[in-house]
Amino acid sequence: MTASKSESNRALIIQAICEEDFGVANLALAEDTQTLQRILETDIVNPQDEYNVGPAGTTIRFLTAYFSCIPGIRTLTGSERMKKRPIGPLVDALRQLGAKIEYTGAEGFPPIRIQGSTLMGNEATLDPSVSSQFVTSLLLIAPLLRHGLTIKFNGNKPVSHPYLTMTLKMMEHFGVYGQYQNDSISVSTQKYSMKESEHTDYEVEGDWSAASYWYAMVALAKDADLTILGLKQESLQGDAVVARLFEFFGVRTEFIEGGIRLKKEKVNAENFAYNFSDCPDVAQTLAVVVSALGIPSIFNGLETLTHKETNRLLALKTELAKAGTEVTVSDDSVLDIKPEGLMKGLKGVVQTYEDHRMAMSFAPLALMDTPVEIEHPEVVKKSYPGFWEDLRSVGFVIEEIA
Repeated sequence: MTASKSESNRALIIQAICEEDFGVANLALAEDTQTLQRILETDIVNPQDEYNVGPAGTTIRFLTAYFSCIPGIRTLTGSERMKKRPIGPLVDALRQLGAKIEYTGAEGFPPIRIQGSTLMGNEATLDPSVSSQFVTSLLLIAPLLRHGLTIKFNGNKPVSHPYLTMTLKMMEHFGVYGQYQNDSISVSTQKYSMKESEHTDYEVEGDWSAASYWYAMVALAKDADLTILGLKQESLQGDAVVARLFEFFGVRTEFIEGGIRLKKEKVNAENFAYNFSDCPDVAQTLAVVVSALGIPSIFNGLETLTHKETNRLLALKTELAKAGTEVTVSDDSVLDIKPEGLMKGLKGVVQTYEDHRMAMSFAPLALMDTPVEIEHPEVVKKSYPGFWEDLRSVGFVIEEIA
């Protein structure tokens, strides 16, 4: 299984800050991770005036915090979509810690110009309901702050809570401990270090978000028995919840040495409702699955999906309509999914909207006895570059259309 992008990106920032040398084994091949690694390595040997992260949201957020603490002046920019994704809450919090950051375009959005310096730290107030990556960005640089760090939430509940837990557990692995309370997280002055008992490399787990597409394939297949290596039962990733969620759709997970085994069973769900606030990245996968299986569903906790590579809620509404599924998107980002029945195919090409998860979420529909045509298949490189080859390896026939 392709490696976890979320875990890889955190490991790279910790590696850059840690005074002890260590390697990162099984680093994700995802474009976001490769972009972050390239920029960090370039900045060590030949710092640039400007770095373009392309569509990599995690990369620009992590680098904004990191470069705020490293001497030098740098500009961070990205794709046209990236210039419309908010970064204001993170910039405001960093400014409270003493960072010198200014916008070179629209207020609250990239590009941004950062004048790095030693930050005193202490306390910052942040709205955690926009993105957990804003909080993680601050936590990762805590060891560089002279007076430690306390992040106070402004009364809103953090989204994607498991990602914050992942960050704190990875920091603990490298000797930095934080205290997570209901409305704040505190990290005292510490240093990242390797445990004496550890090997020289940190090994990244496989990606449960990517595994969700294979769960979808098993759910939609007539019969399936599939083994996926590289995943752990005691995972740091919140998206490991797919093992439990897909029980509703006839997929049984058996944890084996080195991975998981998935088996197709009878689908029992007649309707489905779930709050995805802790695992928004698997919502698209599940939306396609319930539509294909004809299961009326209510999805909530999806507020962050309007600020991703595209507005994922509207994209789902548009593309699922091609299969006869009626999707209503409420003002508070609740999806009401009403399929016509068992899906009989799609009318038209699946548009991907420059979003890797749209391409991979809709690909399993090829198992519904009707070919699926997906535009811009190359978008999968953002998180799972080998996706199409992996599908070929299990018997999918994939053709490029000129």
